[in-house]
Amino acid sequence: MNCEKQMSMLRKIQEIQFVAVELNLYLDTHPCDVDAINDFNCAVQVLEKRKKAYQDEFGPLLNFGFGGYSKEPWQWVESPWPWEI
Repeated sequence: MNCEKQMSMLRKIQEIQFVAVELNLYLDTHPCDVDAINDFNCAVQVLEKRKKAYQDEFGPLLNFGFGGYSKEPWQWVESPWPWEI
């Protein structure tokens, strides 16, 4: 069951990350679109919350010092690899 929760949380992170990347690309060509800027900022805020919730429960999403602190044992190797999602 915990695996299902982990996969669900990862999927939600991927979904909002996709939204943020797409808005970022749009804003590269439409830098004055206030609505898109607000949508981007909202997506980034949601993404940060989802990443924090995931990392608090399952460990780091990124390695090499970008994932914050690790619990014991070393959590990076416990995470599913991209091809396992």
